[in-house]
Amino acid sequence: MAFLSIENVSMHFASNNGRKDDTFCVFDDISLCIKKGEFVTVIGHSGCGKSTLLNIIAGFERPMKGSVILDNKEVTEPGLDRMVVFQNFALMPWLTAAENVMLAVKAANGDRGRKELEEHVSKYINMMGLDDAAQKKPAYLSGGMRQRVGLARAFAVEPKVLLLDEPFAQIDALTRGLIQEELIRMWNASRNTVFMVTHDVDEAILLSDRIVLMSNSPNAMIAQSYEVNIPRPRSRATMIDMPEYTALRTDILRFLVEGANNHTQ
Repeated sequence: MAFLSIENVSMHFASNNGRKDDTFCVFDDISLCIKKGEFVTVIGHSGCGKSTLLNIIAGFERPMKGSVILDNKEVTEPGLDRMVVFQNFALMPWLTAAENVMLAVKAANGDRGRKELEEHVSKYINMMGLDDAAQKKPAYLSGGMRQRVGLARAFAVEPKVLLLDEPFAQIDALTRGLIQEELIRMWNASRNTVFMVTHDVDEAILLSDRIVLMSNSPNAMIAQSYEVNIPRPRSRATMIDMPEYTALRTDILRFLVEGANNHTQ
């Protein structure tokens, strides 16, 4: 049974020719069902509407038609039941790492006492390996540490859905691998439902239960969907020699190179 359901969603934007009645269809009639606790990743070329779809789930944008249903309730606005981790970190620069996490936790759990809130924040700061950085402001943290704060903040709210918008795009490759492993560990502990957008095929295979491929705009649609049948726990070192990994990676790359313009299911 679907926990998060994207139902016949379409999105249009105004075209660049100045005519008010002329619109550009980014994607058309997108439908996708996600089970509770499932980790789903969407891959597609730039401009196909991946992040726009994520923003619709987050409630930041409203679709031209269709709806998003989360736990039997239609999404019409942002809410703390959906936490977004952005690629640009989106931290409050005047707050410390711990205070950034606390800000979100207080918004979601304002009825808890101060001591309980502090213990809750400390738990997630510790889980992301941020103890030494807890009292530092973002300007004094590396990109990798900033994104750790973003992940700690998102998990600490304990949302129904975690939305990851290319969360590792601005992090160097070596640090990215370490944080991906920490994300896996956090997800294994929480079993949040996750919807992630990425361009990184290897990242998608490492993290996901299912990978959804979108065709190119205009009129983008879901073209293919793959179950990732590689046993967990996974690591890049163990996956790289697996025939299942090689076959799946080849299929996805072939689609991106050759098939993204073909609207096939």
